[in-house]
Amino acid sequence: MKHNVSGYKLKRDGGSRKALFRNLVTSVIEHERVITTVPKAKAIQPLVEKMITLAKRDTLHTRRQAAAFLQTPDSVKKLFDKLGTRFGQRNGGYTRVVRLGFRKGDGAEQAIIELVGSELVKRAAERAKRREERLNAVRQGKEDGDEATGDSKE
Repeated sequence: MKHNVSGYKLKRDGGSRKALFRNLVTSVIEHERVITTVPKAKAIQPLVEKMITLAKRDTLHTRRQAAAFLQTPDSVKKLFDKLGTRFGQRNGGYTRVVRLGFRKGDGAEQAIIELVGSELVKRAAERAKRREERLNAVRQGKEDGDEATGDSKE
């Protein structure tokens, strides 16, 4: 029976499991989305949420707590500078787990764990990039067309 036993072991000993969780949480904070297996995504979801809750308080003590858990100083900086302010008005629910299907090699069920709102930021950036590329292509086409016909603006 599994009474009062919580958490995921993931077939690892304690040190390996802690290292895995720290690395995954750091990756989620840095990249705002990570593709992994469903049990790993469910296991790190509360840890990511706790880190963002620390960032909302933004004191020296919470910065040191986050730095003790996260792997890189850049992730700590991003957590407190960007994510803490972005989720300042939100009361929990900072992450989502979306199931992707089964991996081809071993059949493990995969999922994306991502920060809520990151898809809007990335879509807007991609949309702006595509629009700029289209405008540049149109400009190049007009310039090439002017040279080909001999029409010049001089």
